[in-house]
Amino acid sequence: MTASTRQITISEPDARMQQVRQPRKAGFVKFLTGCGLLALSACATTPKPTDPEALAEYNEANDPYQSLNRKMYNLSFTVDKYTMKPVAKAYVWAVPRLARQSLGNMVRTMNEPIVFFNDVGAGKSRLAGDTFARWVINMSVGIGGLIDVAKMAGYPHHDNDAGITLATWGVKSGPYLFLPMMGPSSIRDGIGYGIDVGLSPWNYVPRGYGLLTFNWAYNITGIINGRADHLDDLEQLERDALDPYATIRSAYQQQRKALAESIKNDHRATTPDWY
Repeated sequence: MTASTRQITISEPDARMQQVRQPRKAGFVKFLTGCGLLALSACATTPKPTDPEALAEYNEANDPYQSLNRKMYNLSFTVDKYTMKPVAKAYVWAVPRLARQSLGNMVRTMNEPIVFFNDVGAGKSRLAGDTFARWVINMSVGIGGLIDVAKMAGYPHHDNDAGITLATWGVKSGPYLFLPMMGPSSIRDGIGYGIDVGLSPWNYVPRGYGLLTFNWAYNITGIINGRADHLDDLEQLERDALDPYATIRSAYQQQRKALAESIKNDHRATTPDWY
């Protein structure tokens, strides 16, 4: 199943679900899809329970459109079963693990400008400096990001996006949404995805010199590589979790909250420790 740029790490079947990068140019499609879901939500809203315990669980899930979301979940995983999953399996069979790791490093490096802009937007100058250092080091010494030299130099990667930046500003997430072929999201994160589309420099590459072809190749590689990284995890999730939909929803919401808190609470000085 393809999904947005945000990522969820899977550690066990009832823990996390991986989201795969989509082409940035599909961001506006995701945003419009989210708007369409909101328009349809009036006829697909799950009634509020009256029992106090059930009501507390309902509010914690923050999923008033669960009926529609589950339909979109089933649709997405059915399509994935016959499209992305076979492609990912063929990719794993044909491409050595070391090569897949290098391609994953490249995709992450290409996404660093978006992380940098959101670090700045969140007011985290030290994080922004680390991200900029990663970009410079990996694009040069790391051969275009194929080797994560920056991590070896003490600049590990961290995730950030416009949805998280909005969260650090105090913007509420809004209801949980499962967008078809995009995956877990929310109103805030859907808007954030649209912002990230505008922040990505790769969406402004000129035609000619193979740059446009490279942009598409980079996006497609990110989708396939990300899906391949979690073949076993997603299969285990569907096989072992009592309710895979609820597991994915809980993991997504918890990770987004934890990531927002991590960014917000990073109060390190701008100057690196070794300076």
